[in-house]
Amino acid sequence: MRSFVGVCALLLSPVVGLAAEPVGNPAVVEKMPGLVAFWTFGEKAGEPRASRGTPNKHELIEVGGPIARADGGPYSGYSAEFNGKQYLKIPYAQTRDLNIAGPKAAVSMFAVVRIIDLKQSRTIAGMWSEGKGRDDDSGTRQYAMLMNMPTYGGNRQLVPHISAEGGVTRRADGSAFPWCADYAATRKEVPEEQWCTLAFTYDGAYIRAYINGVLDARPLDPVKDKRNDRYFTSEGPNGKDRGMNPYFHGRGIFQFDPEKHKTTKPDGGSDFTVAARFAVGSMLKEATRGKFGGLAVFNRALSDEEVLKLHESANVAALK
Repeated sequence: MRSFVGVCALLLSPVVGLAAEPVGNPAVVEKMPGLVAFWTFGEKAGEPRASRGTPNKHELIEVGGPIARADGGPYSGYSAEFNGKQYLKIPYAQTRDLNIAGPKAAVSMFAVVRIIDLKQSRTIAGMWSEGKGRDDDSGTRQYAMLMNMPTYGGNRQLVPHISAEGGVTRRADGSAFPWCADYAATRKEVPEEQWCTLAFTYDGAYIRAYINGVLDARPLDPVKDKRNDRYFTSEGPNGKDRGMNPYFHGRGIFQFDPEKHKTTKPDGGSDFTVAARFAVGSMLKEATRGKFGGLAVFNRALSDEEVLKLHESANVAALK
Protein backbone atom coordinates (compact mmCIF):
# COMPACT_ATOMS: atom_id res chain seq x y z
CA MET A 1 0.00 0.00 0.00
CA ARG A 2 2.80 2.39 0.89
CA SER A 3 4.56 1.79 -2.40
CA PHE A 4 1.32 2.41 -4.32
CA VAL A 5 0.81 5.73 -2.51
CA GLY A 6 4.41 6.66 -3.18
CA VAL A 7 4.09 5.96 -6.87
CA CYS A 8 0.92 8.04 -7.03
CA ALA A 9 2.68 10.92 -5.30
CA LEU A 10 5.54 10.78 -7.78
CA LEU A 11 3.12 10.76 -10.68
CA LEU A 12 1.18 13.72 -9.34
CA SER A 13 4.08 15.88 -8.18
CA PRO A 14 5.12 17.17 -11.61
CA VAL A 15 1.55 18.34 -12.25
CA VAL A 16 1.35 20.14 -8.92
CA GLY A 17 4.69 21.83 -9.47
CA LEU A 18 4.06 23.03 -13.02
CA ALA A 19 4.92 26.72 -13.43
CA ALA A 20 2.49 29.11 -15.06
CA GLU A 21 3.26 29.73 -18.71
CA PRO A 22 4.00 33.25 -19.97
CA VAL A 23 1.98 34.37 -22.98
CA GLY A 24 4.23 37.26 -24.01
CA ASN A 25 7.82 37.80 -25.08
CA PRO A 26 10.02 39.45 -22.43
CA ALA A 27 13.00 39.54 -24.83
CA VAL A 28 11.31 42.38 -26.71
CA VAL A 29 11.37 44.53 -23.58
CA GLU A 30 14.89 43.51 -22.60
CA LYS A 31 16.30 44.40 -26.01
CA MET A 32 14.65 47.83 -26.17
CA PRO A 33 17.41 50.50 -25.92
CA GLY A 34 17.44 52.66 -22.81
CA LEU A 35 15.98 50.03 -20.47
CA VAL A 36 16.63 50.91 -16.82
CA ALA A 37 14.33 48.47 -15.03
CA PHE A 38 12.01 45.61 -16.00
CA TRP A 39 9.93 43.67 -13.51
CA THR A 40 7.92 40.60 -14.54
CA PHE A 41 6.48 39.82 -11.07
CA GLY A 42 7.16 36.10 -11.12
CA GLU A 43 8.45 35.99 -7.53
CA LYS A 44 6.44 34.47 -4.70
CA ALA A 45 4.83 36.61 -2.02
CA GLY A 46 7.41 37.71 0.52
CA GLU A 47 10.28 37.86 -1.98
CA PRO A 48 11.81 41.05 -3.44
CA ARG A 49 10.77 41.64 -7.05
CA ALA A 50 13.98 42.01 -9.08
CA SER A 51 14.56 43.72 -12.40
CA ARG A 52 15.70 41.48 -15.24
CA GLY A 53 17.97 42.29 -18.16
CA THR A 54 19.33 45.49 -16.58
CA PRO A 55 22.65 46.51 -14.94
CA ASN A 56 20.93 47.12 -11.59
CA LYS A 57 18.66 44.56 -9.91
CA HIS A 58 16.36 47.26 -8.53
CA GLU A 59 14.75 44.97 -5.97
CA LEU A 60 11.28 46.16 -5.07
CA ILE A 61 10.48 45.50 -1.43
CA GLU A 62 7.01 44.91 -0.01
CA VAL A 63 5.34 47.41 2.28
CA GLY A 64 2.29 46.36 4.27
CA GLY A 65 2.92 42.63 4.23
CA PRO A 66 3.44 39.93 1.59
CA ILE A 67 1.91 40.79 -1.78
CA ALA A 68 0.16 37.82 -3.39
CA ARG A 69 1.41 36.24 -6.57
CA ALA A 70 -1.43 35.39 -8.94
CA ASP A 71 -1.46 33.01 -11.88
CA GLY A 72 -1.51 34.72 -15.24
CA GLY A 73 0.96 37.27 -16.51
CA PRO A 74 2.58 38.18 -19.83
CA TYR A 75 6.26 37.72 -19.12
CA SER A 76 6.63 35.29 -16.20
CA GLY A 77 3.26 33.56 -16.24
CA TYR A 78 2.44 35.35 -12.98
CA SER A 79 1.46 38.78 -11.70
CA ALA A 80 1.57 40.72 -8.45
CA GLU A 81 -1.90 41.21 -6.98
CA PHE A 82 -2.43 44.46 -5.08
CA ASN A 83 -5.28 44.85 -2.61
CA GLY A 84 -5.13 48.62 -2.04
CA LYS A 85 -3.39 48.22 1.32
CA GLN A 86 0.11 47.30 0.13
CA TYR A 87 2.71 48.52 -2.32
CA LEU A 88 6.29 48.02 -3.48
CA LYS A 89 9.15 50.45 -3.16
CA ILE A 90 12.84 51.19 -3.59
CA PRO A 91 14.15 53.75 -1.07
CA TYR A 92 15.35 57.00 -2.62
CA ALA A 93 18.99 56.38 -1.70
CA GLN A 94 18.91 53.09 -3.64
CA THR A 95 17.11 54.24 -6.79
CA ARG A 96 20.35 54.57 -8.82
CA ASP A 97 19.53 54.97 -12.52
CA LEU A 98 15.80 55.07 -11.77
CA ASN A 99 16.51 58.54 -10.37
CA ILE A 100 15.88 60.22 -13.70
CA ALA A 101 16.11 63.98 -13.23
CA GLY A 102 17.55 67.19 -14.61
CA PRO A 103 16.74 69.94 -17.14
CA LYS A 104 17.29 67.69 -20.17
CA ALA A 105 16.06 64.38 -18.73
CA ALA A 106 13.80 62.06 -20.70
CA VAL A 107 11.83 59.04 -19.47
CA SER A 108 9.33 56.40 -20.59
CA MET A 109 7.28 53.87 -18.66
CA PHE A 110 5.37 50.79 -19.82
CA ALA A 111 3.02 48.65 -17.74
CA VAL A 112 0.83 45.57 -18.24
CA VAL A 113 -1.99 45.74 -15.72
CA ARG A 114 -5.52 44.70 -14.82
CA ILE A 115 -6.99 47.54 -12.79
CA ILE A 116 -9.89 47.27 -10.35
CA ASP A 117 -11.83 50.28 -9.04
CA LEU A 118 -10.97 53.66 -10.54
CA LYS A 119 -13.37 55.63 -8.38
CA GLN A 120 -10.49 57.86 -7.26
CA SER A 121 -6.92 58.68 -8.20
CA ARG A 122 -4.64 55.64 -8.53
CA THR A 123 -0.95 54.97 -9.13
CA ILE A 124 0.96 52.72 -11.50
CA ALA A 125 4.51 53.71 -10.50
CA GLY A 126 7.08 56.48 -10.29
CA MET A 127 9.16 58.75 -8.11
CA TRP A 128 6.33 60.91 -6.89
CA SER A 129 5.93 62.24 -3.35
CA GLU A 130 3.26 64.95 -3.23
CA GLY A 131 3.56 66.30 0.28
CA LYS A 132 0.64 66.92 2.58
CA GLY A 133 -2.03 68.25 0.25
CA ARG A 134 -3.35 71.42 -1.35
CA ASP A 135 -0.90 74.34 -1.53
CA ASP A 136 1.86 72.28 0.08
CA ASP A 137 5.15 72.88 -1.75
CA SER A 138 7.29 70.34 0.12
CA GLY A 139 6.76 67.55 -2.42
CA THR A 140 9.58 65.89 -4.34
CA ARG A 141 7.71 64.82 -7.45
CA GLN A 142 9.75 63.70 -10.46
CA TYR A 143 7.86 61.42 -12.88
CA ALA A 144 4.91 59.06 -12.50
CA MET A 145 2.21 57.18 -14.35
CA LEU A 146 -1.06 57.93 -12.59
CA MET A 147 -4.76 57.41 -13.31
CA ASN A 148 -7.93 59.43 -12.68
CA MET A 149 -7.06 63.07 -12.01
CA PRO A 150 -10.29 65.06 -12.60
CA THR A 151 -8.95 68.40 -11.31
CA TYR A 152 -7.61 69.35 -14.74
CA GLY A 153 -9.62 67.15 -17.09
CA GLY A 154 -8.29 63.66 -16.37
CA ASN A 155 -11.37 61.93 -14.97
CA ARG A 156 -10.75 58.15 -15.09
CA GLN A 157 -8.13 58.65 -17.80
CA LEU A 158 -4.44 57.82 -17.96
CA VAL A 159 -2.61 60.88 -16.65
CA PRO A 160 1.22 60.63 -16.74
CA HIS A 161 2.88 63.42 -14.76
CA ILE A 162 6.22 65.24 -14.97
CA SER A 163 7.27 67.84 -12.40
CA ALA A 164 9.99 70.45 -12.74
CA GLU A 165 9.42 71.92 -9.28
CA GLY A 166 8.87 68.86 -7.10
CA GLY A 167 6.11 70.77 -5.39
CA VAL A 168 3.24 72.73 -6.91
CA THR A 169 3.27 73.89 -10.53
CA ARG A 170 4.19 77.53 -11.13
CA ARG A 171 3.25 79.84 -13.96
CA ALA A 172 5.82 81.85 -15.91
CA ASP A 173 5.51 84.73 -13.42
CA GLY A 174 6.19 82.42 -10.46
CA SER A 175 2.63 82.33 -9.14
CA ALA A 176 1.56 78.92 -7.88
CA PHE A 177 -1.18 76.43 -8.57
CA PRO A 178 -2.60 74.56 -5.55
CA TRP A 179 -1.37 71.24 -7.03
CA CYS A 180 0.95 69.86 -9.67
CA ALA A 181 -0.91 70.59 -12.91
CA ASP A 182 1.55 69.16 -15.41
CA TYR A 183 0.10 66.01 -16.92
CA ALA A 184 -1.14 64.63 -20.19
CA ALA A 185 -4.62 63.11 -20.25
CA THR A 186 -5.99 60.55 -22.67
CA ARG A 187 -9.34 60.83 -24.39
CA LYS A 188 -10.32 57.29 -23.39
CA GLU A 189 -10.75 55.98 -19.87
CA VAL A 190 -8.33 53.42 -18.48
CA PRO A 191 -9.89 49.96 -18.99
CA GLU A 192 -11.15 48.31 -15.81
CA GLU A 193 -11.46 44.60 -15.05
CA GLN A 194 -9.45 43.67 -18.14
CA TRP A 195 -5.80 43.32 -19.02
CA CYS A 196 -4.31 46.25 -20.92
CA THR A 197 -1.04 48.05 -21.49
CA LEU A 198 -0.45 51.61 -20.35
CA ALA A 199 2.54 53.73 -21.29
CA PHE A 200 3.90 57.24 -21.39
CA THR A 201 6.92 59.01 -22.84
CA TYR A 202 8.58 62.33 -22.05
CA ASP A 203 11.17 63.69 -24.47
CA GLY A 204 12.09 66.83 -22.55
CA ALA A 205 9.29 68.77 -24.20
CA TYR A 206 6.08 66.73 -24.53
CA ILE A 207 4.38 64.11 -22.36
CA ARG A 208 2.54 61.48 -24.41
CA ALA A 209 0.10 58.89 -23.02
CA TYR A 210 -0.70 55.53 -24.64
CA ILE A 211 -3.41 52.94 -24.03
CA ASN A 212 -2.89 49.49 -25.56
CA GLY A 213 0.05 50.67 -27.62
CA VAL A 214 -1.64 53.66 -29.25
CA LEU A 215 -1.14 57.37 -28.59
CA ASP A 216 -4.63 58.40 -27.49
CA ALA A 217 -4.42 61.92 -28.91
CA ARG A 218 -6.60 64.63 -27.41
CA PRO A 219 -6.67 68.37 -28.17
CA LEU A 220 -7.20 70.92 -25.42
CA ASP A 221 -10.73 72.14 -24.74
CA PRO A 222 -9.98 74.83 -22.14
CA VAL A 223 -13.48 75.02 -20.63
CA LYS A 224 -14.42 71.34 -20.73
CA ASP A 225 -10.98 70.27 -19.51
CA LYS A 226 -10.89 72.90 -16.73
CA ARG A 227 -7.66 74.27 -18.19
CA ASN A 228 -8.64 77.84 -19.08
CA ASP A 229 -5.85 79.33 -16.95
CA ARG A 230 -3.27 81.26 -19.02
CA TYR A 231 -0.68 78.64 -18.02
CA PHE A 232 -2.50 76.10 -20.18
CA THR A 233 -3.80 78.38 -22.94
CA SER A 234 -0.91 80.76 -23.67
CA GLU A 235 2.27 79.57 -21.94
CA GLY A 236 2.92 76.71 -24.33
CA PRO A 237 5.20 76.73 -27.40
CA ASN A 238 5.21 80.13 -29.18
CA GLY A 239 2.65 81.51 -26.76
CA LYS A 240 0.05 78.91 -27.70
CA ASP A 241 -1.68 76.24 -25.63
CA ARG A 242 0.02 73.22 -24.07
CA GLY A 243 -2.40 70.63 -25.48
CA MET A 244 -3.73 67.62 -23.57
CA ASN A 245 -2.16 64.58 -25.21
CA PRO A 246 0.54 65.30 -26.21
CA TYR A 247 0.97 67.85 -23.41
CA PHE A 248 3.79 70.38 -23.49
CA HIS A 249 5.88 70.52 -20.32
CA GLY A 250 9.39 71.42 -21.46
CA ARG A 251 11.02 72.36 -18.15
CA GLY A 252 12.86 69.16 -17.23
CA ILE A 253 12.43 66.86 -14.24
CA PHE A 254 12.91 67.93 -10.64
CA GLN A 255 16.21 66.92 -9.06
CA PHE A 256 16.36 66.72 -5.28
CA ASP A 257 19.40 68.38 -3.70
CA PRO A 258 19.84 67.55 0.03
CA GLU A 259 21.60 70.83 0.73
CA LYS A 260 19.50 73.14 -1.42
CA HIS A 261 16.18 71.62 -0.31
CA LYS A 262 16.91 70.74 3.33
CA THR A 263 14.55 73.45 4.59
CA THR A 264 11.88 73.56 1.89
CA LYS A 265 11.65 69.79 1.35
CA PRO A 266 12.72 68.26 4.67
CA ASP A 267 11.29 64.79 3.99
CA GLY A 268 13.95 64.12 1.36
CA GLY A 269 13.81 62.70 -2.15
CA SER A 270 11.01 60.48 -3.35
CA ASP A 271 11.23 56.70 -3.21
CA PHE A 272 10.40 54.77 -6.37
CA THR A 273 7.03 53.20 -5.62
CA VAL A 274 4.67 50.80 -7.38
CA ALA A 275 0.87 50.82 -6.85
CA ALA A 276 0.93 53.72 -4.38
CA ARG A 277 2.40 57.17 -3.82
CA PHE A 278 2.61 59.69 -0.98
CA ALA A 279 -0.41 61.95 -1.53
CA VAL A 280 -2.45 64.11 0.85
CA GLY A 281 -0.22 63.00 3.71
CA SER A 282 -0.72 59.27 3.18
CA MET A 283 0.84 56.42 1.21
CA LEU A 284 -2.32 54.32 0.97
CA LYS A 285 -5.18 56.77 0.51
CA GLU A 286 -4.89 56.46 -3.28
CA ALA A 287 -3.27 53.01 -3.51
CA THR A 288 -4.14 50.76 -6.45
CA ARG A 289 -6.11 47.53 -6.59
CA GLY A 290 -5.44 45.05 -9.36
CA LYS A 291 -2.78 42.88 -11.01
CA PHE A 292 0.57 43.99 -12.38
CA GLY A 293 2.10 41.61 -14.91
CA GLY A 294 4.96 43.76 -16.18
CA LEU A 295 6.56 47.15 -15.59
CA ALA A 296 9.46 48.77 -17.43
CA VAL A 297 11.25 52.13 -17.18
CA PHE A 298 13.47 53.66 -19.86
CA ASN A 299 15.82 56.65 -19.70
CA ARG A 300 14.71 58.04 -23.05
CA ALA A 301 11.51 58.78 -24.92
CA LEU A 302 10.30 55.78 -26.89
CA SER A 303 8.78 56.28 -30.33
CA ASP A 304 5.16 55.46 -31.18
CA GLU A 305 6.41 52.38 -33.02
CA GLU A 306 8.42 51.19 -30.01
CA VAL A 307 5.48 51.59 -27.64
CA LEU A 308 3.33 49.55 -30.01
CA LYS A 309 6.04 46.90 -30.16
CA LEU A 310 6.05 46.66 -26.35
CA HIS A 311 2.27 46.36 -26.31
CA GLU A 312 2.39 43.54 -28.83
CA SER A 313 5.05 41.77 -26.76
CA ALA A 314 2.59 41.47 -23.84
CA ASN A 315 -0.09 39.61 -25.84
CA VAL A 316 -2.81 40.84 -23.47
CA ALA A 317 -5.55 39.17 -25.52
CA ALA A 318 -4.27 35.81 -24.19
CA LEU A 319 -4.54 36.87 -20.54
CA LYS A 320 -7.60 36.14 -18.43
